[in-house]
Amino acid sequence: MASGAEGLDAVVIGAGWAGLGVSHALTGCGVRHRVLERGRIGETWRTQRWDSFRMNTANLYTVMPGDRYAGPDPEGVMTRDAFVALLEDFARRHALPLDLGTRATALAASPDGGFRVATDAGALTAPVAVVATGSLNRSRRPASAAAMPPRLHQIDASDYRSAAALPDGAVLVVGSAQSGGQIAEDLADAGRTVFLATGRVGRLPRRYRGRDMSIWLVESGLFDLPRKDLSARPTLGALHTISLQSLSAQGVVLLGRFVGVEAGRLRFADDLEDNVRFADEAAAAARRHIDGYIERVRLAAPAAEPDPAETVAARLPRPPIRGLDPAAAGLAAVIWCTGFESDLGWVQLPGALDAHGQPLHRDGVSPVPGLYFAGLDFATTRKSGTIHGIAEEAARLADHVVRSGLIRR
Repeated sequence: MASGAEGLDAVVIGAGWAGLGVSHALTGCGVRHRVLERGRIGETWRTQRWDSFRMNTANLYTVMPGDRYAGPDPEGVMTRDAFVALLEDFARRHALPLDLGTRATALAASPDGGFRVATDAGALTAPVAVVATGSLNRSRRPASAAAMPPRLHQIDASDYRSAAALPDGAVLVVGSAQSGGQIAEDLADAGRTVFLATGRVGRLPRRYRGRDMSIWLVESGLFDLPRKDLSARPTLGALHTISLQSLSAQGVVLLGRFVGVEAGRLRFADDLEDNVRFADEAAAAARRHIDGYIERVRLAAPAAEPDPAETVAARLPRPPIRGLDPAAAGLAAVIWCTGFESDLGWVQLPGALDAHGQPLHRDGVSPVPGLYFAGLDFATTRKSGTIHGIAEEAARLADHVVRSGLIRR
C-alpha cells in the first residue's frame, strides 16, 4: 500500500463526491486516513454517464464542502466532464490522501479489531471504515429482461453514450425516471424512433417563477424533508422540463409499464394515462409548494409563466399499445433505465447488509461499530445522495467518528 498507510484511523472507499467530501471532513478533524479508489477520481461519473449528460442541480449548489460557486451562470448546469474536473480540483487543492487505481476487493473484520481492507495492491487495517461507493453503481434489470429476443441489443443506462453507438433501428427505453426521460430525449433529438415504457414517476418543472427549481427546493425546505416522509425522487430535466407529453410531441411513442415477454411479444400494462396524470399531479404539487413558500416569506417573485413542456398536448397511442412485436416495430436495442443499487458484494461483515445486499444503516451509521456509509440516496433527507448534501453529511459522519472512541486522539 501507499506510504503512510500504517497507523491509520480510517479508510474511505471511493473517490467520488461522497468519498472526497468525507475525506475533507476527516482531514479537518485530524483523522488519519486513506481514500481508496478503483480507478480515477470520479470514475463512475466518467464511465457511467452519457456524452450529453448534465447535472440536475444548478451550478449554485453543485459545489463541494467549503466551496461557493462564483461563476457567471449560477442557474446553469454542469456537463459530465466539467463536474469531474471540479472533483479533481477539489482533491488537489486540499491534498486529500488518495490511492488511485486501488480496488478494494474485501472489507472484513480484522483479527486484531477494526477492519481489514484487502485491495489489489495489498491490505491495510483501521478501526474505522467509510464505504463511499454510493447507491447508484450497479444497474438493476427486471428478471424478464432475460426473456428478450436474443437479437435485441440490450444495455443499461450506465452503458449508454450516444445514439450513434447503438445499432441502426428503433430503440425501446424502459423506465421514465431521470435517466429514461433524458436518454429518450437524446435519442429523439438524434432522429431515432423511440418507444418509452413509462412508470409511476413524479416530475418537477425545470424552472418556475423566475428561478431554477433546484434553488427553490433548497430555499423552501423541500430538500430537508426527513427520510421517513419520502418516496422516489421526482424527475428533473437537466436543461429544461422533460414531460411525457413533451417527449410524445417529439415523436417518442409512449407505452405503459413494461411487464414482460410473452410468445416473443413485449407486453405493457394499461396504465399510461395514469402515469401521465401522476407526473402532472406531482409537478402541480411542487408548484403549489413554491407558491405557498413565496407567499409565506413574502418574496417578490415574478408570476408563473406557462411551461411549453407541460402545456403541450400528450400524443398517446389510440388504442394503447399493450403488445409489441420487436421485428415488426423495427426494434434494434433496449436500454434499461430501471434503477441502480449499491454493489457491495465485497463487504464481508455480518450485520452490515440486508438480505438484498444493500446497506443497513441509520443516517449513514451502520449497526457494525466503526462502519459508515456515505452518499446514499435518501440516507437522512431528500438532499442525501446529492452533491448539495455532502457537506452536512460528511461533517456529521466525521463528528461521529471522532466521538466514537474507536480512534486514538
